[in-house]
Amino acid sequence: MGMASKSIKSLLVVTFSFFILLFSNHIHASEHPQPEQANTEGHAKGDFNVTETILEHIKDDHSWHLGGHLSLPLPVILYTEKGLEVFSSAHLVDEHHAPAVYAGNFNYKLVEGKIKILGEDGSINTLASAKLWDISITKNVAALFLTVFILLLVFLKVAVAYKNTGVKNAPKGLQSFMEPIILFVRDEIAKTNIGHKYERYMPFLLTIFFLILINNFLGLVPFFPGGANVSGNIAFTMTLAVCVFVVVNLSANKNYWQHIFWMPGMHWSMKLFLAPIELIGVFTKPISLMIRLFANITAGHILVLSLICLIFIFKTVVASAIAVPFAVFIGLIELLVAFLQAYIFTMLSAMYIGMAIEEHHHETAHH
Repeated sequence: MGMASKSIKSLLVVTFSFFILLFSNHIHASEHPQPEQANTEGHAKGDFNVTETILEHIKDDHSWHLGGHLSLPLPVILYTEKGLEVFSSAHLVDEHHAPAVYAGNFNYKLVEGKIKILGEDGSINTLASAKLWDISITKNVAALFLTVFILLLVFLKVAVAYKNTGVKNAPKGLQSFMEPIILFVRDEIAKTNIGHKYERYMPFLLTIFFLILINNFLGLVPFFPGGANVSGNIAFTMTLAVCVFVVVNLSANKNYWQHIFWMPGMHWSMKLFLAPIELIGVFTKPISLMIRLFANITAGHILVLSLICLIFIFKTVVASAIAVPFAVFIGLIELLVAFLQAYIFTMLSAMYIGMAIEEHHHETAHH
């Protein structure tokens, strides 16, 4: 069970995630544009805007909405041609929680979830906004810090417990809860897909497994008020996929690359045909990891929120009698999906690593 303490070292992988999320405000797939005209008309008529409500719960934000009118402001960090500027996101909203203009080095305003620079006439300065680097601590970044804190707290405590009691003694408390999960990752994922060299990759596999698992659980809105949708953010899943891509290709042996660029045992004409396809496969594997996790987590959140929104659409108790049981049922399935997606991502990562380090099998030469 020394693997529990070793996994702490691999949390350095998460550092890369921080930088990607910090610089990813312009590529957040969950920040869909919301037409101002449609929103204005909806509020004017008093209609319930389903799209706005759902996106409000799953998108990233510069403040952490805890419920009702209670929000936790987060640090806004901007880099412009005038230098670095740091201020609280509370300055970007007024007392009615509507977007407000903050006067700093420039006039800043939140427009469709993104910070824009305004000109003297109050319109968006497109040229200056294009040069703006938004590296703020958004809700997803803050949630990722929280996840890492939980990981450190749990694994350091387990590591200290094993150091004091020894590996051979029966685990107690938190040890007894974590040991079966760690053994599951070791026996059912690492050993099965990587082979006898699995120990080298256990810290990495444990890190991505628990990182995804905890983020999935924290993202379940019914169980975590103001939950952040980290696993449903394409920037986060892309970071994990890039980490897997780097580990796989840096670990790959000569036999792996030979089967990609010049597959043995085949005519040279077929090798020329298959080499580009195999090379494309090197990139499509991490892309599939990225999209699978993002799509499944986001779809689950949207489904639960859509069922709840039926109550406000039909404005009748009958709708709640149908929507609430289904929402609870889907919410329970989401708990299973949270574990399942962490398992699938880790299992496929281990499989790709195993393919990259697979030993060359001697073949009988044909004369």
